[in-house]
Amino acid sequence: MRSTFRVFARYLRGVLPLCVLGALVACSGTPQKHTPAALSPNAALISVKQVWTAKVGEVTFPVNAQVSDQRIAVASAAGVVMVLDANTGAQVWRASVGTSLAAGAGYDGQVAAVITRNNELIALESGRELWRQQLTAQSYTAPLVAGGRVFVLAADRSVSAYDGQSGRRLWNQQRPGEALVLRQPGVLLAVGDTLVTGMSGKLLGMNPLNGSIRWEAPIASPRGTNDVERLVDLVGPAHRLGNMVCARAFQAAVGCADASRGLLLWSKPGSGSVGLTGDEPLIYGVEADSSVIAWRRADGERAWATEHLRYRDLSAPVLAGQSVVVGDGAGLLHFLSRDKGVPQTRVSTDGSAIVTAPVWTGSTVVVVTRNGNIFGFRPE
Repeated sequence: MRSTFRVFARYLRGVLPLCVLGALVACSGTPQKHTPAALSPNAALISVKQVWTAKVGEVTFPVNAQVSDQRIAVASAAGVVMVLDANTGAQVWRASVGTSLAAGAGYDGQVAAVITRNNELIALESGRELWRQQLTAQSYTAPLVAGGRVFVLAADRSVSAYDGQSGRRLWNQQRPGEALVLRQPGVLLAVGDTLVTGMSGKLLGMNPLNGSIRWEAPIASPRGTNDVERLVDLVGPAHRLGNMVCARAFQAAVGCADASRGLLLWSKPGSGSVGLTGDEPLIYGVEADSSVIAWRRADGERAWATEHLRYRDLSAPVLAGQSVVVGDGAGLLHFLSRDKGVPQTRVSTDGSAIVTAPVWTGSTVVVVTRNGNIFGFRPE
C-alpha cells in the first residue's frame, strides 16, 4: 500500500447536546436569518463544462470526498460507499455497509474507511468489507487512511490508529477538552512522518507509530464565560503546502503553523466555520457571512475580500486552475479569480445544497450535493 507518511511502510458532558453547525451555533437558540445576496448576471469570463455525473444517494452527514490517484471516494447517509474515476465519473466499485453513516469517506487509493452512526469504523477494499471495529465515541471527521493504517479523530477528543488490513487497534490517545464539540469535520492529515490533528483550537503533531504528542501550536484559545463562547474547535479541511499547515478555529481565527517544528507562524481573527485552501502566495477562506477572503501566506495580512456572495451558505473553497471555487446552498458553483476574487463564471448542479468542499483532481472539479448527485466540471 502506498504510504502518505515517510516513516511508517473535555470530555463530553452527557447532559449537553452536541452542537450542530448552522444551529448556532452552538445550541444558543434560533439563528438569525439573512437574505442571500442577489446574483448579478453571469460574467462568463471563463468556460466550464459539465463532463460527467453520478449518484450515490442522499447526503445528510458531514461528507468528505477524497481523491487519490485520480480516483474519488464518496459515501451516502444510507451507507453506500463508491469509488469513481475522477476524470470520467466511471464507477470503480460500489458497496453498502448496511447501516447509516456519520462520517466518511477516507481513502488512500486502495482502502476506503467510513464511520457509522452506531460508532463503527468500517474499512473496505475493492468493494468488499475488510473489517469493522466498534469505537468508544462518535466521530464526525472522515477517517484518515495513510501508511497502511486508519486514523480516527473522535468527538471525545481521542485519536486512535488501526491496522489497515486487520482492523487491530494499535493505539489510542485521549486528550482533555471543552464540553462541546462541533458536528462537522475536524482536522486530520499527514505531514511527512507526523500525524497532524486539531483539538480545542490547537494543531497537534503526533507520532503515528504510538500516538505520542510531538508538538502543539495554538491557532485560537478558548474565550468567554460559557461553553458555547469557548468553542474553538479546528474545522476541516485544513490546507497544507510543504511543512506549512493552515487551519481555521471555529468562528475565532485563521492561522498557519510549521509542522516540522510545531511553530505557530501567525494567527488572525476570523469568523468562519468551514475550512481553507491555498497556493504559494495566499490562503483562501469563507467567513460566516459568506464573504470570501484571501490572506497573505507570509504574514496573514488580508490581500482581498469579496462580499458579492454574502449569506449564500458557501462551502469551503478549492483552487482549480486560476480560480477559487465555492459551492452554495442553492447548488451553484462559483468561480472567482485568485488575484482579486472577481466573479469569473458560475454553473448549476441539481438545485440542492453542495455539501462538500469542492475537490480538484488536476483537471476536474468534483462536487457532491445533498440530493446525492456527484458532478464533474472541467474548466476549459
